[in-house]
Amino acid sequence: MIRKLALSIAAAAAVCSGALACRGRETAAAAATTATPSAALVAPAAESSFARLVRQLSESGGFFDSDNIISNETSYLHVINGLRRLGVHGGVYVGVGPDQNFSYVAAIRPSIAFMLDIRRDNLFEHLLFKALFSMSRNRVEYLCLLFGKPVPHDVAAWRNRSIDDAIAYLDSTRTDSGVVRATQRTVNAKIAAYGLALSETDLQVADRYRAQFVAEGLDVRFSSLNRNNRSSYPDLRSLILETDRSGRRASFLASDEAFQYVKSMQDRDLIVPVVGDVAGEKAVRAIANYAAAHGLTISAFYISNVEQYLMRDGLFSRYAENLKLLPRDARSVIIRSYFGRFGGHPLTVPGHISTSMLQTFDMFVTEYNAGNIRTYLDLVERGYVSP
Repeated sequence: MIRKLALSIAAAAAVCSGALACRGRETAAAAATTATPSAALVAPAAESSFARLVRQLSESGGFFDSDNIISNETSYLHVINGLRRLGVHGGVYVGVGPDQNFSYVAAIRPSIAFMLDIRRDNLFEHLLFKALFSMSRNRVEYLCLLFGKPVPHDVAAWRNRSIDDAIAYLDSTRTDSGVVRATQRTVNAKIAAYGLALSETDLQVADRYRAQFVAEGLDVRFSSLNRNNRSSYPDLRSLILETDRSGRRASFLASDEAFQYVKSMQDRDLIVPVVGDVAGEKAVRAIANYAAAHGLTISAFYISNVEQYLMRDGLFSRYAENLKLLPRDARSVIIRSYFGRFGGHPLTVPGHISTSMLQTFDMFVTEYNAGNIRTYLDLVERGYVSP
């Protein structure tokens, strides 16, 4: 199935074609980009099948008031046990945001994964990750290249060493400007070779993200725009070392096996970044068409806490109607997170600023169709799967 999917990406354009309207709101950064002549998009000599699928599924970028370079969900791995217990496996994975998705991909082992986000910047961060995966033999090399650290001479021997050893190496090793420059050149060349129509300014977005990883290392954090709350969010070090509810390390960097599965998908163009609004008129519907055309169901849809903002902006019903279009089965789940600004939650684990939970698609549709989801608290407190 995976080989068939990889070979059929080029054919997916026919599934997703058509003059579908786009609703996204342009970000200030995007507006600045399009205002400068040097930022004009330049089509590559030949559009790759990967680039074609990205283009055919994507819509215009929109605004979100956070620079999501990493997640701020300390609880993101608390759903891993539930995913295993429910038998969530294979199919199509869809998720918002950056690399927390890779841990869900490693657990679910989907046939194809779509990284869907309203922020166009998220596309470039995922292209950065894709390039680094292709350059890396294992987790240690990946992290060294991400942070600009010299790769150990015995890097192959690190394959089965613990993530704690890798963290200790990164913390005790100085950044190498030569590694930074060489990696930057290779990353930019690889991103250009993926075949997307990119401007010089687009490439600068990936450069900016990597520069932040190099400058801050494992201390890098999620940051909200115009809000001074960055220090309350977890750093990348703690997110990598987080555990599932049974206390087991479960990120995609916790084992070589998990890392290699994600790398294999990246190398076969099966992790596809998509620019789109989950309440919009194109991206989710195009993914639904893609899945149906390939005889696949959605295994998991990771939405983080985006539903909170959809409720606030009066867009939740559009989102819900889009979700109803996605092919599903009894094991298809929504992965959501909740930040306790509206009160506690039965699933909250002490010491965590977020609460992650599962809900089956069938339960969501039943509750929505019955008119039982009128508020955000209705959404997070009704019909969740017990861990």
